Amino acid sequence: MDVSVCMDVSVCTDVSVCIDVLCVLMCLWKNCCIRGVLSMAMISGFFMMIYLGPIMLIVVVMTIQIKCFQEIIDIGYRVYHSYELPWFRTLSWYFLVCVNYFFYGETLAEYFGALVQREEPLQFLVRYHRFISFAVYLAGFCMFVLSLVKKHYRLQFYMFAWTHVTLLIVVTQSHLVIQNLFEGMIWFLVPVSIVICNDIMAYLFGFFFGRTPLIKLSPKKTWEGFIGGFFGTLVFGFILAYLLAQFQYFVCPVEYNSETNRFTAECEPSDIFVMHEYTLPFTVQSILRWKTVTIYPYQIHSVALSTFGSLIGPFGGFFASGFKRAFKIKDFADTIPGHGGIMDRFDCQYLMATFTHVYIASFIRGPNPSKVLQQLLVLQPEQQLSIFNAMRDRLRDRGILPPAATEAM
Repeated sequence: MDVSVCMDVSVCTDVSVCIDVLCVLMCLWKNCCIRGVLSMAMISGFFMMIYLGPIMLIVVVMTIQIKCFQEIIDIGYRVYHSYELPWFRTLSWYFLVCVNYFFYGETLAEYFGALVQREEPLQFLVRYHRFISFAVYLAGFCMFVLSLVKKHYRLQFYMFAWTHVTLLIVVTQSHLVIQNLFEGMIWFLVPVSIVICNDIMAYLFGFFFGRTPLIKLSPKKTWEGFIGGFFGTLVFGFILAYLLAQFQYFVCPVEYNSETNRFTAECEPSDIFVMHEYTLPFTVQSILRWKTVTIYPYQIHSVALSTFGSLIGPFGGFFASGFKRAFKIKDFADTIPGHGGIMDRFDCQYLMATFTHVYIASFIRGPNPSKVLQQLLVLQPEQQLSIFNAMRDRLRDRGILPPAATEAM
C-alpha cells in the first residue's frame, strides 16, 4: 500500500484502510529502527577492532570471507536444487580450505621469515608449500571426479564452476585485503572508509536532489547521487588521510619482531607520510591566492583511491544487483536484519581492495630491506656468506665502503 495515503485524511473513512496504513507505517518505522541500531553497532564494533590492532582485523576479515563464501554457495545450492548432489557441500568447503592454505602460507613465508626460521616444522612447510598446496587441491579434484553421477553430470559441473568462481571473487580478494593491511593499517582503513562514505553521500545527495535514474540494475540510484557522492568522498578521503597519516600506529607496516616475539607496527614513517610543500599551478594560485600548500603525499594518493571508490567502486554493487536479479533474490542472505547478508555489505569493498593492492604494487611499494633480510636469514650459512662477500665487493667498487673498513673485514 502507498504510504502517501496517510496524507489524505478523507481516505480513512474505511477503518480497515486506516489500520492497513498504520501497519505499514509501523513496519517501516520498525525496520528503520532495527537498521539504525545495527548500523551503530557495526560502526562501534569496527572502531573496537581498530583499537585491538591488525591481528584482530585479520581475524575479522577471515570470518567475513567464510560467511560470504557460505552465502554465495547456499544461493547456488538453492537455485540449482543441488540437494541430491553427492559431496557438493563437503567439496566446496574442502576447496575453501585448500585455497586459504595456499594464500596464507604464501603470506607467512613473505612477511614472517624470522618466525619461520625459528621453527623447524614451519621451515619444511614453507619450503614445500606450493607442492603441498597443489597436492591437497589435486586430492579434492580427484574426489570431485569420483563423485560424478550419471544423472547429474551437467549440474555437478555447474556447481564445480560455481564454487571456483566464488573462491576467485571472495577468497582471492580477501587475501588482498590482508596484504593491504600488512602494508599499514592506513591502507586498509582509508579504502574501507571511502566505500562507506561514498555509499552514504550518494544516498543523501540522491535522496534530496535525485531526479535522473543512473542505471536500470539499481532503479533507486541517480546521477545526482552519483556525482554528489563523488565530490563528497573526495573531500572525506583527503581529510581522513590527513588525520591518520599523523600516527605511526596507522602508517607503519605490520611486522614480526623476533626479539620481543610480538607483531609490531613501529617504524620511521616513509616519505609519503612526511609533510611536503608543493607549489600550486598558476591557475590555482590565481583562484586561491596561495602559492604553496603543505600536505602529506599520502593525501594525494587518497584522492586517487577516492576517485576509484566513487566512480568505479559502485560497479561492484551494480554487479551484485545484477547477480541477485539474475537469480530472483532480494539479498544474499538475512544475516544482518535490515541489511541483508554479509556479502550485501561487502560487494564494493572487495573491488576496492583489489584496486588498492594493485595501486600499492604499481606506485607505492619499493624494495623493503626488512623483507630482504628475512629472506637472507632463511638461507644456508654458506649462501649468506657468499652474498655478504658479493655485497662487500660491490660496495667497495662503488666507493661506498671505506677502504679501512674493507681491510678490517
